Amino acid sequence: MRPIDRIRQRRRAFPRVLGRERAFLADALRAETTGGLLLLAAAVVALIWANSPWQDAYHHVRDLDLGPLSVEAWSADGALAIFFYLAGVELKRELVVGTLSKLSEAVVPVVAALSGMVLPAIIYLGVNLLAPGGRTEGWAVPTATDIAFALAVLAIVGSSLPGALRAFLLTLAVVDDFGAILVIAVFFSHGFHLLPLLASVALIAVFYALQRFRVRTPLLYVPIAIAAWWFMHESGIHATIAGVALGFVTRVLPDAGEAEAPAERIEHKLRPWSAGVAVPLFALFAAGVTLSGGAVRAMLTDPVALGIAGGLVVGKFIGVFGGTWLTTRFTRAELNSDLAWRDVGAVSVLAGIGFTVALLIAQLAFGGDAAQTERAKAAVLIASAIAAVLAAGLLFRRNRAYSD
Repeated sequence: MRPIDRIRQRRRAFPRVLGRERAFLADALRAETTGGLLLLAAAVVALIWANSPWQDAYHHVRDLDLGPLSVEAWSADGALAIFFYLAGVELKRELVVGTLSKLSEAVVPVVAALSGMVLPAIIYLGVNLLAPGGRTEGWAVPTATDIAFALAVLAIVGSSLPGALRAFLLTLAVVDDFGAILVIAVFFSHGFHLLPLLASVALIAVFYALQRFRVRTPLLYVPIAIAAWWFMHESGIHATIAGVALGFVTRVLPDAGEAEAPAERIEHKLRPWSAGVAVPLFALFAAGVTLSGGAVRAMLTDPVALGIAGGLVVGKFIGVFGGTWLTTRFTRAELNSDLAWRDVGAVSVLAGIGFTVALLIAQLAFGGDAAQTERAKAAVLIASAIAAVLAAGLLFRRNRAYSD
C-alpha cells in the first residue's frame, strides 16, 4: 500500500460535526454554558451563606424535612433526576446518531474519558492506601467531570477556539457521565429491595411502550416518571438511576413527517429547568462547606482530600491527554487539522473540574461521616477552582493564537 493511501485511511480523532447534529450541539452548548454560570453563582452563594453569621440558618434549611425527604435529599435525589434524565437522553443520542454511533470516531473520546476516570481513581487509592488514616471508599469522587462548569469556562475565555474542541469536550462528558452513572448504580446502592425495583422497572417499561406506540400526551408520562423515580428510590438504588433509564428509553429519531423526535421536544422543555433550577439547587445545598482556617488546615493533612485534589488536578489531565495521545499513536486516528496538541492539553486540564457529580458521590461515599463529607466536598471545590484557573489561562493563550 502506498504511503498516501495509508494517510487517507487514517481517522480524525476530533471529527467535524455537521447537519442536525451541529444544530443540536450548538443548542446544548448554549444551555450548558448558561447552566454553568448559574451553577457557579449557586455555589458562591452556598459558600458565603455557610461561612457567614447566618450559617445556622443554612444548615437548618438544608436539613429541614419536606415530606419523606430532607431539603438536601430532595435536591440530590429529586432535582438531579432531571439532570440525569437528560444525561440518559444525550447518551442515547450519541449512540444512535452522534459521534459514538461510529466506532472509528468514538474510540478517542471513549478512551480519553475512561482514562480520565481510571487515573484519578488510581491516584486517590494510592494516596489513601499509603497514608495513615486513609479511606478507600471515596475513590470515585475525583472521576467525574462537570460539563456545565467546564463549558462555562470555555465560553468565557475560548470564543475563538475551534468547534471540534467543544464537540470533543461534550462527547467526553457524555461518556464520563455514563461512567459516573454506572459507578453510582453499582457501588452506592444501599439496602436493596426487590419489589420496589421491579415496580420501577415495570413503569419504565410502560414508558417505553408509550414511546413505541407514539403516545404524546404528558398527562401519562409525567406521573409514570415520578412513580418510577419513587420506587427506584425505595428500592435502595440511587433514585437518579430512574432518570437515566427513562432518558435511555426515550425515542431520539423522528418519524417520517415528524419535525423533531420526542427526545428533542422534551429536552427543549426540561433543559432550562435542569440548567436553571435543578443543578443550581443541588449546588446550593451541596456546596455549603466550612472554609475556616482550621477546616482548611485539617483538609491539608487529610488523605481523602489530598487524594481527591490530586485525582482531579493531576489525574484528569494525565488520563485525558494520555488516553488521547496513546489512541492516536497506536491506532489509525489522527488529530483534526483544525487543532493542536496544546488545545487538547488545555481541555484535559479543564476536565479536572469535578463539581455536580463529584459532590454527589462525596455525599454518597461519606454520608455517615459529616466531617469527612465536608472535607471531601471542600477538596472538590478547591481542586475544581484550581483546574478552572489553570485551564482558563491555557485556553486564553490558545484563544489569542486562533484570534490573531
